[in-house]
Amino acid sequence: MIRGLKIKKGNPPDYILLTTIILLTVFGLIMLSSASSDLGKIKFNNTFYYLKHQIYYGLSLGIIGFLIGYFVPYKKWQSAAIYLLLVSIAGLILVFTPIGMHSGGAVRWINIGQISIQPAELLKLTFIIYLAAWLSKKKSRSVSFDEGFIPLIIMAGVIAVLIALQPATTTIFIIMTASLIVYFVSGTRLRYIAGIVFLGIFGLAVIVLNTPYRTQRVMNYINNKSVDTQSSGYHRNQALMAIGSGGAFGVGFGQSTTKYKFLPEPIGDSIFAVIAEEFGFIGSIILISTFILLVVRGFIVAKNCRDQFGRLMTVGFISIIAIQTFVNIGAISGLLPLTGVPLPFISYGGTALAIFLTMGGIIVNISKYS
Repeated sequence: MIRGLKIKKGNPPDYILLTTIILLTVFGLIMLSSASSDLGKIKFNNTFYYLKHQIYYGLSLGIIGFLIGYFVPYKKWQSAAIYLLLVSIAGLILVFTPIGMHSGGAVRWINIGQISIQPAELLKLTFIIYLAAWLSKKKSRSVSFDEGFIPLIIMAGVIAVLIALQPATTTIFIIMTASLIVYFVSGTRLRYIAGIVFLGIFGLAVIVLNTPYRTQRVMNYINNKSVDTQSSGYHRNQALMAIGSGGAFGVGFGQSTTKYKFLPEPIGDSIFAVIAEEFGFIGSIILISTFILLVVRGFIVAKNCRDQFGRLMTVGFISIIAIQTFVNIGAISGLLPLTGVPLPFISYGGTALAIFLTMGGIIVNISKYS
């Protein structure tokens, strides 16, 4: 798949980009130790259960992925793109087999020994690599209707159906929006972009209207309901209370009073609420600013990249990170309907952390050749 792994000497990496990735990862582990302490103690009689699990199955694999991404010249991924995508699609199918794992009404994981893998998270990496490789091979593919637009729609449609069946609607939105940005940067015509947006909105509306729990989430958001303890309105209300109780400087690290008894998913998609409660408005702004810095530096790397494949891949990865961060924080802050996606580098989830670190390693590698 990846031949000739001889490492070529490039320029120094973007140290600001590298530093922000390290800071976010370390801060994520620190916050997980706080957000999961009560939960780990009650469920497993181990305060650090979730932290250890994240280190063993997320950080360790993520460091390996980061080092591979950092040391393997990024152009090597171009020849491996189709194989990586096929592995991801196979994983999406395998979740519906006996090795698939059910949790909370969803089927999003496959068990391999002691490790649970979420193929949809892997797809965030591999689909962007494949799309960048495909669009960079021949410029006409990014502008023609039959060679660019139609194949993208078919490919995206198949993947969207597989993810929707899990179900993971927001993951579809994140991947497809990032792909659309990559497609736009490759030089496509605006009417194709408009067509894709229309089809995307139509497809999303069909999915939401035909699944009661998704419809309920949207209606709770529109009507600002927060009293039903069985709905997303309760989740949203508790998250806003946690954020508001943090004030300007927070209640202090480890002092959150909502992270176990009141706040659903404190180690997952609600971890930003715990951060806001413990570190306050100032801490939240610093965290958001760090994400913004990461995104800005990433787009600078893409702008300076002299190779189309590297440019498109960087734009795709950074778009994934930016969109998912915005969706997570926006949902927990009441700006968007609740979605259930993790906060990049921060939330509990081994596959997600490993994938984002691998993305980071590849982007830093691209920065050495820009």
